Amino acid sequence: MTDPGESGPFGAGPAEPVDGEAESTGGEVGGAAAAAGVDPETPADVAALADRIVGEVEDVIVGKRDAVEHVLVTVLARGHLLVEDVPGVGKTTLAKSVARSIDGSFKRVQFTPDLLPSDVTGVNVFNRRTDEFDFQPGPVFANVVLGDEINRAPPKTQSALLEAMEENQVTTDGTTRALPDPFCVIATQNDVEPGQTYELPVAEVDRFTKKIRLGYPDTDEEAAILGRLTGDHPVDAVEPVATVADVRRARRIVGEIEASEAVREYVARLAVFTRRNARLGASPRGSLALVRASQARAALEGRGYVIPDDVQAEAPTVLSHRIRTESGGTDGADVVQDALDRIRVE
Repeated sequence: MTDPGESGPFGAGPAEPVDGEAESTGGEVGGAAAAAGVDPETPADVAALADRIVGEVEDVIVGKRDAVEHVLVTVLARGHLLVEDVPGVGKTTLAKSVARSIDGSFKRVQFTPDLLPSDVTGVNVFNRRTDEFDFQPGPVFANVVLGDEINRAPPKTQSALLEAMEENQVTTDGTTRALPDPFCVIATQNDVEPGQTYELPVAEVDRFTKKIRLGYPDTDEEAAILGRLTGDHPVDAVEPVATVADVRRARRIVGEIEASEAVREYVARLAVFTRRNARLGASPRGSLALVRASQARAALEGRGYVIPDDVQAEAPTVLSHRIRTESGGTDGADVVQDALDRIRVE
């Protein structure tokens, strides 16, 4: 189910248009925000855009600049993010703040054991006046979709996201519908009640570009959070500092950032190392995600080319969750770190 107060069936309004500039939902506010910046045309412009977004979100998410950057890298790399952590550390607030800062549509789905796939993707409803079926879009039709505690739903429901995350489309009753552009799933995973959750299918985990943890704030950060939350929730004050059109242009620039043959071979050798040293290593999809994330990291630095440092910065969050060790464990961080220590750029 979705948040109370969201419009439309299942908490979703009509499908967002893919083409043109009509995806912005902020009206005059979004227009003013767009006028405040410059349409991104170079990696330096993407870096400036990212700084504006990070600065706005940091007004809400205290002391988590790295986490906000991980979200931006994921969005710019055309991917999806899995956040595994304990309840109450700001996962939902992070997703909602990023959506507001880019003037994008936001929907939240609370995954529960009785949630159906159609509750996520949408369903055809019979219209008695027209004697036809009308499609009622589900909450997946949004720029940023928060899947809250995704591992509380059974695999059948989780599988409803597979096509959406891989192909940016949804097929229901033989009809395929495009999702908004940009489209990003930010899913949270409960890791403190394993007896009341389901393990995510490997095929679904592999579709997440990155997996991160937020962690608890330190004393000063928590005191600052308490001070900000005594009145209205600060997420309500987040203003758009970009538009979804800006994000689309930034993504195009990121896709044009040079990843040399040496860098691509480096990524491939890292992936091969994980396959040789684990029961299940990183897939070619994981290698592609690492290249794209490295391009986005280079853009955040204002560079038009990828360097090994970008790959090394992104590899732990891009590859680790895809690895299954010989002991059956799902934490491949040690394997990835071993690969980074042993493999050199040639």
